[in-house]
Amino acid sequence: MKNFRSDNEAPVHPDIMQAMVDINHGFDESYGYDHLSRQLNERFQQLFGCWCEVLPLTTGTAANGIAIALSTPAYGAVYCHPNSHINVDECGAPEFFSGGAKLISVPGEQGKIECDVLNRHLENSGHHGEHESLPSTISLTQCTESGTVYSLEELKAFKKTAKQYGLAVHMDGARFANALVTLGVDAAEATWQSGVDLLSFGATKNGAMMAEALIVFNPAYNKQIKRLRKRAGHLISKMRFVHAQLLAYLDNDLWLNLARHANQQARFFAESMRNNRHVQLLHPVEANEVFCRLPVDLINDLEQRDFKFHRWPGEKGVIRLVFSFATRASDTRSLIEAIDRF
Repeated sequence: MKNFRSDNEAPVHPDIMQAMVDINHGFDESYGYDHLSRQLNERFQQLFGCWCEVLPLTTGTAANGIAIALSTPAYGAVYCHPNSHINVDECGAPEFFSGGAKLISVPGEQGKIECDVLNRHLENSGHHGEHESLPSTISLTQCTESGTVYSLEELKAFKKTAKQYGLAVHMDGARFANALVTLGVDAAEATWQSGVDLLSFGATKNGAMMAEALIVFNPAYNKQIKRLRKRAGHLISKMRFVHAQLLAYLDNDLWLNLARHANQQARFFAESMRNNRHVQLLHPVEANEVFCRLPVDLINDLEQRDFKFHRWPGEKGVIRLVFSFATRASDTRSLIEAIDRF
Protein backbone atom coordinates (compact mmCIF):
# COMPACT_ATOMS: atom_id res chain seq x y z
CA MET A 1 0.00 0.00 0.00
CA LYS A 2 1.20 3.49 -0.90
CA ASN A 3 -0.57 5.98 1.34
CA PHE A 4 -1.20 9.57 0.27
CA ARG A 5 -4.46 9.90 2.17
CA SER A 6 -3.37 11.99 5.14
CA ASP A 7 -0.30 12.98 7.12
CA ASN A 8 -2.34 11.92 10.16
CA GLU A 9 -1.92 8.33 8.96
CA ALA A 10 1.88 8.51 8.97
CA PRO A 11 3.83 6.84 11.80
CA VAL A 12 5.54 8.56 14.70
CA HIS A 13 9.06 9.66 13.86
CA PRO A 14 11.62 7.41 15.60
CA ASP A 15 13.36 10.32 17.35
CA ILE A 16 10.08 11.43 18.89
CA MET A 17 9.15 7.92 19.93
CA GLN A 18 12.61 7.47 21.46
CA ALA A 19 12.21 10.69 23.43
CA MET A 20 9.14 9.22 25.13
CA VAL A 21 10.97 5.96 25.81
CA ASP A 22 13.92 7.84 27.30
CA ILE A 23 11.79 9.53 29.97
CA ASN A 24 9.75 6.42 30.73
CA HIS A 25 11.50 5.59 33.98
CA GLY A 26 11.07 6.62 37.57
CA PHE A 27 8.60 9.23 38.78
CA ASP A 28 8.01 12.87 37.93
CA GLU A 29 5.46 15.51 38.84
CA SER A 30 2.09 15.28 37.12
CA TYR A 31 -0.28 17.68 35.37
CA GLY A 32 2.40 19.66 33.57
CA TYR A 33 4.78 20.37 36.43
CA ASP A 34 7.44 17.83 35.42
CA HIS A 35 11.10 18.64 34.84
CA LEU A 36 10.55 19.11 31.09
CA SER A 37 7.95 21.85 31.49
CA ARG A 38 10.39 24.71 32.03
CA GLN A 39 12.63 23.45 29.23
CA LEU A 40 9.67 23.50 26.87
CA ASN A 41 8.66 27.06 27.74
CA GLU A 42 12.23 28.26 27.31
CA ARG A 43 12.58 26.40 24.02
CA PHE A 44 9.46 27.97 22.51
CA GLN A 45 10.45 31.43 23.73
CA GLN A 46 13.84 30.92 22.13
CA LEU A 47 12.18 29.75 18.90
CA PHE A 48 9.89 32.76 18.66
CA GLY A 49 12.33 35.27 20.15
CA CYS A 50 9.81 36.71 22.58
CA TRP A 51 7.76 36.06 25.68
CA CYS A 52 4.98 33.60 25.01
CA GLU A 53 2.71 31.37 27.04
CA VAL A 54 2.86 27.73 25.94
CA LEU A 55 -0.06 25.39 26.55
CA PRO A 56 0.73 21.80 25.48
CA LEU A 57 -2.27 19.86 24.22
CA THR A 58 -3.02 16.64 22.39
CA THR A 59 -5.38 17.77 19.61
CA GLY A 60 -5.59 20.66 17.21
CA THR A 61 -9.31 21.01 17.86
CA ALA A 62 -8.58 21.69 21.53
CA ALA A 63 -5.92 24.25 20.60
CA ASN A 64 -8.29 26.04 18.24
CA GLY A 65 -11.23 25.89 20.63
CA ILE A 66 -9.28 27.25 23.59
CA ALA A 67 -7.71 29.96 21.40
CA ILE A 68 -11.15 31.12 20.29
CA ALA A 69 -12.36 31.03 23.90
CA LEU A 70 -9.47 33.31 24.90
CA SER A 71 -10.00 35.84 22.13
CA THR A 72 -13.76 35.82 21.58
CA PRO A 73 -16.58 36.39 24.07
CA ALA A 74 -19.77 34.36 23.87
CA TYR A 75 -21.42 37.28 22.07
CA GLY A 76 -18.49 37.74 19.68
CA ALA A 77 -17.81 36.83 16.06
CA VAL A 78 -14.90 34.94 14.50
CA TYR A 79 -14.08 35.55 10.83
CA CYS A 80 -12.75 32.52 9.00
CA HIS A 81 -12.63 30.96 5.54
CA PRO A 82 -15.65 28.81 4.57
CA ASN A 83 -13.39 25.77 4.23
CA SER A 84 -11.40 26.37 7.41
CA HIS A 85 -11.06 23.51 9.86
CA ILE A 86 -12.83 25.44 12.62
CA ASN A 87 -15.79 26.01 10.31
CA VAL A 88 -16.32 22.54 8.81
CA ASP A 89 -14.30 19.93 10.71
CA GLU A 90 -14.52 20.59 14.44
CA CYS A 91 -18.12 19.68 15.26
CA GLY A 92 -18.90 23.08 16.79
CA ALA A 93 -15.94 22.96 19.20
CA PRO A 94 -14.97 26.66 18.79
CA GLU A 95 -18.58 27.67 19.44
CA PHE A 96 -18.75 25.28 22.39
CA PHE A 97 -15.50 26.40 24.03
CA SER A 98 -16.33 30.09 23.57
CA GLY A 99 -19.82 29.68 24.99
CA GLY A 100 -21.63 30.40 21.74
CA ALA A 101 -19.50 32.74 19.62
CA LYS A 102 -20.58 33.06 15.99
CA LEU A 103 -18.37 31.91 13.11
CA ILE A 104 -18.73 34.14 10.04
CA SER A 105 -17.21 32.78 6.85
CA VAL A 106 -15.37 35.17 4.54
CA PRO A 107 -14.79 33.84 1.02
CA GLY A 108 -11.59 33.84 -0.96
CA GLU A 109 -9.76 31.93 -3.65
CA GLN A 110 -7.29 29.11 -2.97
CA GLY A 111 -8.50 28.63 0.60
CA LYS A 112 -7.52 32.14 1.71
CA ILE A 113 -9.71 34.84 3.22
CA GLU A 114 -9.80 37.89 0.95
CA CYS A 115 -8.70 40.74 3.21
CA ASP A 116 -10.55 43.32 1.09
CA VAL A 117 -13.79 41.35 1.48
CA LEU A 118 -13.24 41.18 5.23
CA ASN A 119 -12.60 44.92 5.36
CA ARG A 120 -15.85 45.65 3.53
CA HIS A 121 -17.72 43.43 5.97
CA LEU A 122 -16.19 45.17 8.96
CA GLU A 123 -16.87 48.60 7.50
CA ASN A 124 -20.55 47.72 7.39
CA SER A 125 -20.72 46.15 10.83
CA GLY A 126 -21.95 47.88 13.95
CA HIS A 127 -25.05 49.48 12.47
CA HIS A 128 -27.31 47.19 14.51
CA GLY A 129 -25.47 47.79 17.77
CA GLU A 130 -26.06 45.16 20.41
CA HIS A 131 -28.30 43.22 18.01
CA GLU A 132 -25.30 41.82 16.14
CA SER A 133 -22.32 39.75 17.25
CA LEU A 134 -19.26 41.76 18.23
CA PRO A 135 -16.37 41.40 15.75
CA SER A 136 -13.62 39.80 17.83
CA THR A 137 -11.23 37.46 16.00
CA ILE A 138 -9.77 36.75 12.58
CA SER A 139 -8.78 33.08 12.22
CA LEU A 140 -6.29 32.22 9.48
CA THR A 141 -5.34 28.67 8.51
CA GLN A 142 -1.63 28.29 7.71
CA CYS A 143 -1.24 26.21 5.53
CA THR A 144 -4.77 26.59 4.18
CA GLU A 145 -7.16 23.73 3.57
CA SER A 146 -6.32 24.09 -0.13
CA GLY A 147 -2.62 23.54 0.50
CA THR A 148 -1.67 27.17 -0.09
CA VAL A 149 0.33 29.50 2.15
CA TYR A 150 -0.40 33.06 3.23
CA SER A 151 2.53 35.31 2.31
CA LEU A 152 4.01 37.75 4.82
CA GLU A 153 2.41 40.60 2.88
CA GLU A 154 -0.99 38.95 3.19
CA LEU A 155 -0.50 38.35 6.91
CA LYS A 156 0.50 41.96 7.48
CA ALA A 157 -2.64 43.14 5.68
CA PHE A 158 -4.69 41.24 8.25
CA LYS A 159 -2.53 42.73 10.99
CA LYS A 160 -3.51 46.19 9.78
CA THR A 161 -7.19 45.25 9.68
CA ALA A 162 -7.05 43.69 13.14
CA LYS A 163 -5.44 46.80 14.59
CA GLN A 164 -7.96 49.10 12.92
CA TYR A 165 -10.97 47.21 14.25
CA GLY A 166 -9.56 45.93 17.54
CA LEU A 167 -9.60 42.25 16.60
CA ALA A 168 -7.40 39.35 17.65
CA VAL A 169 -5.59 37.27 15.03
CA HIS A 170 -5.58 33.52 15.54
CA MET A 171 -3.54 31.21 13.32
CA ASP A 172 -4.51 27.57 12.93
CA GLY A 173 -1.04 26.14 12.34
CA ALA A 174 -1.78 22.43 12.12
CA ARG A 175 0.76 22.41 9.26
CA PHE A 176 2.72 25.43 10.46
CA ALA A 177 6.08 23.74 9.82
CA ASN A 178 5.19 23.17 6.16
CA ALA A 179 4.21 26.83 5.80
CA LEU A 180 7.37 28.06 7.49
CA VAL A 181 9.58 26.02 5.17
CA THR A 182 7.76 27.51 2.18
CA LEU A 183 8.04 31.07 3.45
CA GLY A 184 11.73 30.68 4.23
CA VAL A 185 11.57 33.00 7.25
CA ASP A 186 11.94 32.47 10.98
CA ALA A 187 9.05 31.58 13.25
CA ALA A 188 8.84 35.08 14.74
CA GLU A 189 8.42 36.79 11.38
CA ALA A 190 5.68 34.35 10.36
CA THR A 191 3.68 34.86 13.56
CA TRP A 192 3.75 37.66 16.12
CA GLN A 193 5.81 40.03 13.99
CA SER A 194 3.08 39.69 11.36
CA GLY A 195 0.31 40.35 13.85
CA VAL A 196 -0.56 36.86 15.12
CA ASP A 197 -1.80 36.91 18.72
CA LEU A 198 -2.49 33.19 19.18
CA LEU A 199 -1.03 30.21 17.33
CA SER A 200 -2.31 26.65 17.30
CA PHE A 201 1.07 24.97 16.81
CA GLY A 202 0.74 21.57 15.19
CA ALA A 203 3.13 18.62 15.47
CA THR A 204 0.99 15.48 15.11
CA LYS A 205 0.67 15.75 11.32
CA ASN A 206 4.45 16.11 11.05
CA GLY A 207 5.87 13.24 13.09
CA ALA A 208 4.52 13.46 16.63
CA MET A 209 2.23 10.89 18.23
CA MET A 210 -0.25 13.31 19.82
CA ALA A 211 1.29 16.69 20.54
CA GLU A 212 0.07 20.18 19.77
CA ALA A 213 0.47 23.48 21.60
CA LEU A 214 -1.41 26.72 21.91
CA ILE A 215 1.06 29.61 21.84
CA VAL A 216 -0.17 32.94 23.20
CA PHE A 217 1.95 35.90 22.11
CA ASN A 218 -0.32 38.69 23.31
CA PRO A 219 -0.55 38.89 27.13
CA ALA A 220 -4.02 40.43 26.79
CA TYR A 221 -5.34 36.99 25.83
CA ASN A 222 -3.46 35.03 28.49
CA LYS A 223 -6.49 34.67 30.76
CA GLN A 224 -6.89 31.54 32.88
CA ILE A 225 -5.47 29.51 30.01
CA LYS A 226 -4.67 26.50 32.18
CA ARG A 227 -8.16 26.42 33.64
CA LEU A 228 -9.63 26.39 30.14
CA ARG A 229 -7.44 23.41 29.31
CA LYS A 230 -8.57 21.61 32.45
CA ARG A 231 -12.25 22.33 31.82
CA ALA A 232 -11.83 21.07 28.26
CA GLY A 233 -10.58 17.72 29.54
CA HIS A 234 -7.14 18.18 27.99
CA LEU A 235 -4.98 18.42 31.11
CA ILE A 236 -3.13 15.12 30.76
CA SER A 237 -1.86 13.78 34.08
CA LYS A 238 1.36 12.42 32.56
CA MET A 239 1.96 15.57 30.55
CA ARG A 240 5.70 14.90 30.44
CA PHE A 241 5.12 12.55 27.51
CA VAL A 242 3.60 15.42 25.52
CA HIS A 243 6.44 17.72 26.56
CA ALA A 244 9.00 15.14 25.45
CA GLN A 245 7.41 14.91 22.01
CA LEU A 246 7.49 18.66 21.47
CA LEU A 247 11.08 19.02 22.66
CA ALA A 248 12.24 16.23 20.35
CA TYR A 249 10.19 17.74 17.53
CA LEU A 250 12.04 21.05 17.82
CA ASP A 251 15.47 19.57 18.55
CA ASN A 252 18.04 20.12 15.79
CA ASP A 253 15.30 21.52 13.51
CA LEU A 254 13.76 18.07 13.14
CA TRP A 255 10.32 19.60 12.57
CA LEU A 256 11.55 21.75 9.68
CA ASN A 257 13.50 18.92 8.09
CA LEU A 258 10.46 16.64 8.20
CA ALA A 259 8.22 19.32 6.70
CA ARG A 260 10.81 20.11 4.04
CA HIS A 261 10.81 16.50 2.88
CA ALA A 262 7.01 16.42 2.70
CA ASN A 263 6.91 19.67 0.72
CA GLN A 264 9.59 18.45 -1.66
CA GLN A 265 7.67 15.27 -2.44
CA ALA A 266 4.51 17.27 -3.14
CA ARG A 267 6.35 19.65 -5.46
CA PHE A 268 8.09 16.77 -7.24
CA PHE A 269 4.74 15.14 -7.92
CA ALA A 270 3.13 18.40 -9.06
CA GLU A 271 5.99 19.30 -11.40
CA SER A 272 5.87 15.82 -12.90
CA MET A 273 2.15 16.22 -13.63
CA ARG A 274 2.14 19.67 -15.23
CA ASN A 275 2.29 18.32 -18.78
CA ASN A 276 0.06 15.30 -18.21
CA ARG A 277 -3.19 15.80 -20.14
CA HIS A 278 -5.13 13.68 -17.65
CA VAL A 279 -4.22 15.81 -14.62
CA GLN A 280 -5.54 19.23 -13.68
CA LEU A 281 -3.87 20.81 -10.64
CA LEU A 282 -6.56 22.83 -8.87
CA HIS A 283 -4.47 24.96 -6.52
CA PRO A 284 -0.88 26.18 -6.35
CA VAL A 285 1.21 23.50 -4.64
CA GLU A 286 2.89 25.46 -1.87
CA ALA A 287 3.24 22.91 0.92
CA ASN A 288 2.54 19.19 1.25
CA GLU A 289 -0.96 18.86 -0.23
CA VAL A 290 -1.96 18.45 -3.87
CA PHE A 291 -5.52 18.79 -5.13
CA CYS A 292 -6.10 17.55 -8.65
CA ARG A 293 -8.84 16.49 -11.02
CA LEU A 294 -8.42 13.15 -12.80
CA PRO A 295 -10.61 10.97 -15.00
CA VAL A 296 -12.75 8.74 -12.79
CA ASP A 297 -11.42 5.67 -14.59
CA LEU A 298 -7.89 6.70 -13.65
CA ILE A 299 -8.90 7.20 -10.02
CA ASN A 300 -10.44 3.73 -9.97
CA ASP A 301 -7.31 2.28 -11.56
CA LEU A 302 -5.06 3.87 -8.94
CA GLU A 303 -7.20 2.52 -6.12
CA GLN A 304 -7.06 -0.95 -7.62
CA ARG A 305 -3.27 -0.62 -7.63
CA ASP A 306 -3.44 0.00 -3.86
CA PHE A 307 -2.74 3.74 -3.87
CA LYS A 308 -4.58 5.40 -0.99
CA PHE A 309 -5.84 8.98 -1.22
CA HIS A 310 -8.92 11.02 -0.39
CA ARG A 311 -11.72 11.49 -2.92
CA TRP A 312 -12.84 15.06 -2.30
CA PRO A 313 -16.53 15.09 -1.30
CA GLY A 314 -18.93 16.81 -3.67
CA GLU A 315 -16.32 17.16 -6.42
CA LYS A 316 -16.43 14.49 -9.11
CA GLY A 317 -12.97 13.41 -10.17
CA VAL A 318 -11.17 15.49 -7.53
CA ILE A 319 -8.69 13.87 -5.17
CA ARG A 320 -6.43 15.15 -2.42
CA LEU A 321 -2.92 13.80 -2.05
CA VAL A 322 -1.04 14.49 1.17
CA PHE A 323 2.71 13.92 1.36
CA SER A 324 4.31 13.42 4.76
CA PHE A 325 7.74 13.09 6.33
CA ALA A 326 7.32 9.33 5.87
CA THR A 327 6.47 9.47 2.17
CA ARG A 328 9.18 7.59 0.31
CA ALA A 329 10.48 9.08 -2.91
CA SER A 330 10.01 5.65 -4.49
CA ASP A 331 6.29 5.75 -3.63
CA THR A 332 5.95 9.19 -5.18
CA ARG A 333 7.68 7.95 -8.33
CA SER A 334 5.41 4.89 -8.42
CA LEU A 335 2.36 7.16 -8.30
CA ILE A 336 3.75 9.33 -11.10
CA GLU A 337 4.50 6.29 -13.24
CA ALA A 338 1.04 4.81 -12.65
CA ILE A 339 -0.62 8.02 -13.81
CA ASP A 340 1.71 8.41 -16.79
CA ARG A 341 0.92 4.88 -17.95
CA PHE A 342 -2.83 5.53 -18.07
